[in-house]
Amino acid sequence: MSAARVWGWLAVLAMALAILFCMGLAFGSVHIPPATAAASLFGHTAPDPVWEQILWQLRLPRCLTAVLAGSALALSGLLMQTLFRNPLAGPYSMGISSGATLGVALAVLAGAGASGLPGVQALDGVRAQLGVAGSAVAGAGLVMLLVLTVARRIRSNTTLLILGLMFGQIAGSLVSVLQAFSTSEQIRSFTFWTFGSYAGVTWSQMPVLAGAVLAGSLVAAACAKPLNALLLGWTYARSLGVGVRSLRGWLLLAASLLAGAVTAFCGPVAFLGLAVPHLCRGLFRSADHRVLIPACMLLGASLSLAADMAARLPGGGRALPLNAVTALVGAPVVIWILVRRRAGRDE
Repeated sequence: MSAARVWGWLAVLAMALAILFCMGLAFGSVHIPPATAAASLFGHTAPDPVWEQILWQLRLPRCLTAVLAGSALALSGLLMQTLFRNPLAGPYSMGISSGATLGVALAVLAGAGASGLPGVQALDGVRAQLGVAGSAVAGAGLVMLLVLTVARRIRSNTTLLILGLMFGQIAGSLVSVLQAFSTSEQIRSFTFWTFGSYAGVTWSQMPVLAGAVLAGSLVAAACAKPLNALLLGWTYARSLGVGVRSLRGWLLLAASLLAGAVTAFCGPVAFLGLAVPHLCRGLFRSADHRVLIPACMLLGASLSLAADMAARLPGGGRALPLNAVTALVGAPVVIWILVRRRAGRDE
């Protein structure tokens, strides 16, 4: 694809993101005109004080969280698919989200209690916010390190994927053990958190989430050229002078930071990290990470906003679990990948 067409598609994705963001501000049990919602972003006061409070205290933080979470998960999935050279790799399928969930469970069920859980009640102080987020990142990093260690000895992508799922199952089993020794209030709060939601992130928590996503994104952007070399294998990357060990470490840090931070604040959101990179490759017909990194972030943010609006469809103060909505998008993509790969082998 020519540079002009790449920039054209990126502009289309950016426009779609802007439209969905305004729709997310306007959509809900209380209807706010999209023009009024968009104008409020530029300092114009809404005609109704109730609208003003809804926009700034509820919907704007939720939409910003959806943008940050969607872009982070999509970028994390792209990094993992390139690192493991596995089209089915993603934060959820490789057990990374499960590791982050275990980290949160250790911090909450065995430590802070239900009041320290993002999405249930606001965390008290920056130290508590960093504690839960750091626990999630540490859990995600531990599982990814285990998968990466095993990947050095196993060349089969299918076997590696199964092992990633098994590591996720082990982490899930440890979470179940923690729940067995927790109070009913802690279990109820933790269960609701596992459904996934963007509604619980407050303005006081936003800098922590945004900082983690920004840091991971900058690391990924700095590794764009080495990632292109990595597409042809570790040996080829070494021949081009790429520091393989340092690159592996930076990618491990970035993917864990992105997936872990989102999981800490929004719950284990599934399928976005797996599906979006494939959609971007098909849309841009390119494997160049200098194109795919911004494309995945834009498309991931857009699909995340759309999923959040779909989760709010029931209305009346109720919402669908976010994971149920993202699965409706991600599962068909996984089926399409498997069918296409099988058809290619049979030809």
